[in-house]
Amino acid sequence: MTLKTLPLSDPYGSVAYRAAGQGEPVVLIHGVGMQSAAWGPQIKALSQTHRVIALDMPGHGGSSALPQGSTLTDYVAWLHAVLVAADVDRVSLAGHSMGALIAGGFAASHPGMVSRVALLNGVFRRDAPMRAAVEARAAAIRAGRLDTETPLQRWFGDSDLEASARRQVAQWLNAVDPVGYATAYTAFAGGDSTYAERFGAISCPLLAITGDNDPNSTPAMARAMADAAPQGRAVIVEGHRHMVNLTAPELINAELRRWLETDCTLEETS
Repeated sequence: MTLKTLPLSDPYGSVAYRAAGQGEPVVLIHGVGMQSAAWGPQIKALSQTHRVIALDMPGHGGSSALPQGSTLTDYVAWLHAVLVAADVDRVSLAGHSMGALIAGGFAASHPGMVSRVALLNGVFRRDAPMRAAVEARAAAIRAGRLDTETPLQRWFGDSDLEASARRQVAQWLNAVDPVGYATAYTAFAGGDSTYAERFGAISCPLLAITGDNDPNSTPAMARAMADAAPQGRAVIVEGHRHMVNLTAPELINAELRRWLETDCTLEETS
């Protein structure tokens, strides 16, 4: 699948994306340091029934960067510009990690454009020690200290099952533009509470997924996001960490198919 580009309104430059399938649109947004190819298993599975559009986040892959100092609200505004340029009126929206922050913020601020939202390994209202740790990592990245091994240790276990995914993710991390990475990570560090008070206004079905061994996007956060939304459901994937869409693709694809078929109140699964 080739990478395509779409020009956006000022000041967003252009967005790079991968698209497959036909039908109702599903938009996928990856996390910091990744690119749209990180959704490979989901693009293959969901494009059998839907038009899947996987975006390169600003400053990642082939997408133009946002200015340094941009916050989560700027990334949400960027997504609105993307959907307008793509002539998409209403969408099922899924995000991973930083992409989950963008997706949740968009669902809270543009409810009429979102049919349902899925938040994979999202963060929500970090406590003080977690906030201090992520802000320290953001400062180090802005200073040019790009440590890729530490996040890989957080994101993956030691099983053979996860080794292939870890190697691919390492390639994406090592290829990311340092400035785009620093800008996005800084927005990620400060964005966990930006839209938290507005989750109660997300009336569409909301799915929150994380791994039970994810130390930063914790099961408690996933449950809190689901509890805050009227139609929220939490799924906790046992034995996995941060990159559940790559390390448990069959389970995640099944949950996303169920999510795409859902228009009613949901119950928590763990």
